[in-house]
Amino acid sequence: QVQLVESGGGLVQPGGSLRLSCAASGSIFSINAMNWYRQAPGNQRELVAVILSGGSTHYTGSVKDRFTISRDNAKNMVYLQMNSLKPEDTAVYYCNPRIIPRGFTSERDYWGQGTQVTVSA
Repeated sequence: QVQLVESGGGLVQPGGSLRLSCAASGSIFSINAMNWYRQAPGNQRELVAVILSGGSTHYTGSVKDRFTISRDNAKNMVYLQMNSLKPEDTAVYYCNPRIIPRGFTSERDYWGQGTQVTVSA
């Protein structure tokens, strides 16, 4: 089995920063892409950032130059550094690593429990 634990959300003023973390543990063979999604009330879940196994990154346009995704392959962790936060960044953030569990040959989708990020004065 694979477990995911997210941390780092909270309340921050506009212009502030937060760092989200997501730790994967358990029966993991390898991790391919690691993604961060977010979902605001009334909205569909939105892909925010992607980091591939080789380190390439991709961002949705609204967060480019403000957010940075990174990963620590030795620890099976992915991070999202969020700077210059805006009220429209308010959402529940979910990590989504694509994991190949031990004993399997294809990747599976896993989702963190979600962490609330609220940007408000």
